[in-house]
Amino acid sequence: VGSVLSSYGWYLLLAAVAVYLLVQKVSRSLAARPSGRPGAAEEPDVVVRRQEALAAARLRMQEELNAQAEKYKERQKQLEEERRRQKIAMWESMQEGKSYKGNLKLNQQEAEPGASASAVPKSKPNKKPLRGGGYNPLSGEGGGTCSWRPGRRGPSAGG
Repeated sequence: VGSVLSSYGWYLLLAAVAVYLLVQKVSRSLAARPSGRPGAAEEPDVVVRRQEALAAARLRMQEELNAQAEKYKERQKQLEEERRRQKIAMWESMQEGKSYKGNLKLNQQEAEPGASASAVPKSKPNKKPLRGGGYNPLSGEGGGTCSWRPGRRGPSAGG
């Protein structure tokens, strides 16, 4: 026993102090807890008030969510009504023989406050085509002097 104490005495002393401090800390934390279940020290009226406040907050948040959903539904109905009106206008213009694109331009001009009703769209002057009527890119004829040639074989000339 004497040889063990002389060899490991300081280690045993430090281990005993550490165990003592650990036991003291655990006993203090157990003493600070009033009972085995949490919240037992609180008074019942405090708990009831907290639960009522929580329920009121949940109800308020639910009402806000319902209001936002109602606004979203109204907005979707308005957009759907606008789409329906545009389709009806497009159908009527097509029945009259007009293109729907022209109708959309007309609707946009009506929407602009500065657009005048007496403005007449200008017609484009007749432009000559860029190539003659006999041009066929697949035949290789009529394309001018340009022709495609494959590149050189071999390694690139970089370096």
